[in-house]
Amino acid sequence: MTSLTRTASTIVVAGLVAGTIDIGAACAINSLDPVVILHAIASGLIGKPAFTGGMPSAALGLALQWAMSMLIAAIYLGVTAAHPARRRRWVTTGILAGIVIFAVMNYLVVPLSAAPFRPRLTVHGLLTAFTAGKLIANLLAMILFGLIVGYCARERG
Repeated sequence: MTSLTRTASTIVVAGLVAGTIDIGAACAINSLDPVVILHAIASGLIGKPAFTGGMPSAALGLALQWAMSMLIAAIYLGVTAAHPARRRRWVTTGILAGIVIFAVMNYLVVPLSAAPFRPRLTVHGLLTAFTAGKLIANLLAMILFGLIVGYCARERG
């Protein structure tokens, strides 16, 4: 297997596994059905109509989730490329990646999206986007996401 093929395979596997588990985590954290979570993801692109779009909107949400997850895995590989030995310390780098993913998604991507539930792009809006419990649960979910990506990439170093 060529290096490019191994890298692409790592990105796809890490993205699919982490992205799918992330949907499950969102369901558990919010006590919602997976289709509602997928509609919420799709709403980041198409806004409120995603919630009345049925299965096509849910499929769009799933495609977006997996695409974002693969992009995150590719970024992780790119960031760690200069020091691939750090990938073998996948727990540490996975936790750090999870914290960065949490911050970027919740304080940049979601506020700039078309999602109707996005926080206001103000200091107060961003600081009060979560209750303490939801903040911890979402942060832990993103750390799990980072750990999955780190684990999948561990032998690439």
